[in-house]
Amino acid sequence: MNILILGGGGREHALAWAFRQNPKCDRLIVAPGNPGVASVAECARIDIMSGDEVLEFAQENAIDLVVIGPEAPLAAGVADVLRAGGVAVFGPSQAAAQLEASKAFTKEICDACGAPTAGWARFRDAQAAQDHVRRVGAPIVVKADGLAAGKGVVVAETVQQAVEAIDMIFAGGFGEAGAEVVIEEFMPGEEASFFVLSDGVNCLPIGTAQDHKRRDEGDRGPNTGGMGAYSPAPILTEALQAQVMAQIIRPTVAEMARRGTPFQGVLYAGLMIENGQARLVEYNARFGDPECQVLMMRLGAQALDLIQACVEGRLDEVRVNWADDHAMTVVLAAQGYPGDYRKGSAIKGMDDLPDTGSQTVFHAGTALKEGQLIASGGRVLSATGRGDSLAEARDRAYALADAIDWPEGFYRRDIGWRAL
Repeated sequence: MNILILGGGGREHALAWAFRQNPKCDRLIVAPGNPGVASVAECARIDIMSGDEVLEFAQENAIDLVVIGPEAPLAAGVADVLRAGGVAVFGPSQAAAQLEASKAFTKEICDACGAPTAGWARFRDAQAAQDHVRRVGAPIVVKADGLAAGKGVVVAETVQQAVEAIDMIFAGGFGEAGAEVVIEEFMPGEEASFFVLSDGVNCLPIGTAQDHKRRDEGDRGPNTGGMGAYSPAPILTEALQAQVMAQIIRPTVAEMARRGTPFQGVLYAGLMIENGQARLVEYNARFGDPECQVLMMRLGAQALDLIQACVEGRLDEVRVNWADDHAMTVVLAAQGYPGDYRKGSAIKGMDDLPDTGSQTVFHAGTALKEGQLIASGGRVLSATGRGDSLAEARDRAYALADAIDWPEGFYRRDIGWRAL
């Protein structure tokens, strides 16, 4: 089959890496891709935010399946245009993608189906939001309602921090995502990620992970898009996964179908776990990055089979074939990230690194300039290892990270510390 993946980050490189291992995969194109992706797939320059342009490209290249990686094309309705044009696509409709695109929408869904989550309130006015914060106190969580590339959340430890966060968001700190603010009860506990495929009716769990959002070791510093991840997440036991499916995932999928907006794609549930109970923090309507890197490292070729079954409405016919293994990815980021950082620094030492089923580096923010690999983004590389234990996966991931010659980059040395 001919497959088109939309996106150009570490998530899309990981998807392409896994798909390429499947004999079903004949032609594989990633748009726009990156230099790392180019080792396993063709790269194409199209506007992935334009459904019409993606549809035209898919038809001209006899594409059998389009997999949408990032959230922005989903929120823009690219999947709807492809479906209307008769092209099979993995990813929810624009209406269903509101589960990620609007935090208030997700809260309304949780309220309607009884899914456990934090208490919340929504505001379009800064003064009303600040009055609410002063009334309920801190710690408290302030969120831009819309898409903010994983950075639109402020966990305020004091009322003053919350007030300042509200001012910042309404002043445009997160762009259009901050036209509305959602303020939530602070949920203590341990956070974990749960990934489930949904074909609109059936649900299939495909893995757990934990990531590290904070920039600095010890989970300190500003929030980022993610500095590393590992899978599986020990805290998400089989019993807890069953609880999450029964109380959160299946009710959500049923409520979306009841509203006439069935969810087809991957539901990435961010969970907060305390005293053996899970509550929903938020949904994402696509694979996480860097969580996708560790999931694909473990799933391998079967990832394509599972996604195809999801698109064709056959999830009740397939099962995940899990090995008793672990994976870890360590993100190499540009100095200054997630604030101001410099682009264009040279990255060396990549040619001699292993690329196997147990060690590989996924590219995110890289480009080629005059034949030299350079950093072109904030999160640049994901050094990823797999092993029989998490310690073995960690050692393999850090061996890769340590071998990369990039003085302008940095990475955390403590990924996986909770589980280890």
